[in-house]
Parts: sequence; structure tokens; C-alpha cells
Amino acid sequence: MLTLQDIRDAAARLQGQVLETPCVESKTLSQIVGAQVFLKFENLQFTASFKERGACNRLALLTDEERARGVIAMSAGNHAQGVAYHAQRLGLRAVIVMPRFTPGVKVERTRGFGAEVVLHGDTLEESRAHAYALAQAQGLTFVHPYDDEGVAAGQGTLGLEMLQAVPDLDCLVIAVGGGGLISGVATAAKALKPGIEIVGVQTTRFPAMVNAIQGTHHPLGTSTIAEGIAVATPGKITQEIVKRLVDDLVLVDEGDIEQAVLMLLEIEKTLVEGAGAAGLAALVRHPERFKGKRVGLVLCGGNIDPLLLAAIIERGMVRSGRLARIKVSARDIPGVLARITATVADAGANIEEVHHQRAFTMLAAQNVEIELVLQTRSKAHVEQVLGQLRSAGMEAAVM
Repeated sequence: MLTLQDIRDAAARLQGQVLETPCVESKTLSQIVGAQVFLKFENLQFTASFKERGACNRLALLTDEERARGVIAMSAGNHAQGVAYHAQRLGLRAVIVMPRFTPGVKVERTRGFGAEVVLHGDTLEESRAHAYALAQAQGLTFVHPYDDEGVAAGQGTLGLEMLQAVPDLDCLVIAVGGGGLISGVATAAKALKPGIEIVGVQTTRFPAMVNAIQGTHHPLGTSTIAEGIAVATPGKITQEIVKRLVDDLVLVDEGDIEQAVLMLLEIEKTLVEGAGAAGLAALVRHPERFKGKRVGLVLCGGNIDPLLLAAIIERGMVRSGRLARIKVSARDIPGVLARITATVADAGANIEEVHHQRAFTMLAAQNVEIELVLQTRSKAHVEQVLGQLRSAGMEAAVM
């Protein structure tokens, strides 16, 4: 059974091998969500994820014989890089099995840390089965991403650091996939401060731990922007620890996570992946649940695909009214487009796209429909732009 001493021993092993990341208050986020929010910046680790801690501790526990043979892991993301990086640092052979759909940038980064990457399987389960087969055939030690006490002990070290930095925290809100992070953190935190509340967060698309612990039957989805916690089957070891030590599990949806990623980028100027924003998403989704408490959040990873980030930023601008798509109808006469653009400019909006539509419209043949994508200040500003267009004798509406 995982104990506080295991985690303290792990902390001693990790000394100088991983970054002791800052844990600081965000005054702006605190004002927004109504709780005092402290952020643990695990996205500042060398591989931009807390996964380094568990990987490093597990590798340090290998026997001389196991070290000589090497290790193997299955991962499409942060665990792969954590194992590869620390195996390289320790001079160990590392084989990483990744699904065939893994983005090329992650494959190359893992190879860049000296690992042998094997692309196999169209699902994580197929890749995992292949990794177990290779481990048996080649005598390699399998390093599980979460269902391993050595890995969970390593992850738990960040819990020690959080309570050392902010001893009077009331609550820790932790993203949950397979449960390695929350198991380690809960073990450390509850031993040091029995009254502290531990709350786990899962996405509505992958509520496997919630189903296992709460006996619910929420359906599993196929994808989420929080792919770091997209786990279909929680660990056996971790499930027992969660059942014993975690006070509550809450669900957030994709929109909550998108909003949290954007808030952290805009307010804290820090980049997190979907899973790294899950804790803040829980505070946004359930503000009454945490109101007035001193809450610690773990920004557990920062490896986000740039195209996904671009989409999140754009969608966030639409939600806040800083990007709007409007439709303007007017008589199709020379100079009408110039009048529309001049009216929009006078209202203080910037035009990003224009689409001049004649054929695909239900308007009379002598009319024209113009679609505009505008950069605006807010939803109120969008209404102001529409008002000025209507005052100029045109029909205008948000699309």
C-alpha cells in the first residue's frame, strides 16, 4: 500500500532530477471564480508535464538486472516523453510503443530523447497489448503510466511541494485519467493534513473513474480535447486509493475546458493542454462548490497541439463576442459594399472576412447579401455595429 514515506523517499530520489515547480496564487482567477486559487505549474517541467516525476521515480527503483535489460512503456503523449527523457539521463534502453495515429511531432520528440519508438495498433489497447508482448519477449520492465505504486509515489511528490508552499490549503482539485496523479497527491496530502479535501475532475466524455467509484453508467466518448485524461479503464491500484482517500469526483464538459485553457493563456500567460486546464474548468463549472476556499490546482501539462490551440482561441473569441459573423442585406447597387464597410468602420469594428452572396440567397434578385466576420470588443459592441447598419437603411443580423 502506498504511504507517505514512499512519497517522501520518492522526493529524495527526484531531488535535482525534476523541477520543483512554483505554486503561487492567481489573484485574477481568484476574483473570477470566488475562491482563492493557487496554481502548481507542472507545465514548466522539461517535458512540460508532471509525468516526469512518476517515470523518474519508477526508473530509480529498478534493480541492476532490470536496468541492464531496459524498460518499455506504452503512451501516445506525456508518459512516453517522461520515460524516454529519464531513461536517456540514466543511460537505460527505452522502448516506447505508440499507436499509429500518434501525431508525428510527439513521435519525433520521443525519439529525440533517445527512445526506440514502435508504432503499433489503431487503439491504445492494441498498443498496450503489443508493449506487454515485447516486454515478455525481450525481458524489458513495463513502466505503467498510472497503475504502479512507484509511479504514483513519484506523482505524489508534487502534493508534498504544494503543502510545503501553501500549508493552509483547504482543497486540492486534481485532473483524473487513470488515477496515478490523484492517488499520489491524495496519499501525501491526507497524511500531512487529514482535513484537506481532495476533488478529482474528469471530462464528461471519459468518466471512467466516476463510473467506477460512484457506480454511475455515464457513456464513454471517443475523443476529448483533454486527451491526457482520456482513459477508458482506471487503474486497479489507483481505484482503491481514490475510493479510500478522494472526497469527491466532478465532471466538466469540453466548453469548460476550452474556456479554462483560454483563461490561463490570457490571464496567467501560461500554456496548458486540455488535461492541464481540467482543475480550473471544475471551478468555472461548479463555482458554488469551491466558493471561499483556498484551492490548489495542478497545471499538469502543457503539450497542446498548435492547431487545437488556434481553434480554442478562435472559438473563445466567438463566445465572448470578440469575433462575430453577421449578415447584411441591401440593394445591389454600385457602392453598397463600400457603404457597408464604412459603416462597420465607423462603429469601431474590424473586418476579417467578406463574402458577397448573390446566387445562394432567398432575397429578391435586385438585392445582395453580404456576410462579414468582424473583430469586435464584446457582444454589446456587436449590437452597436448592427444598430448602425440598420440606421443606414440595411437589414443586419448575427448569423
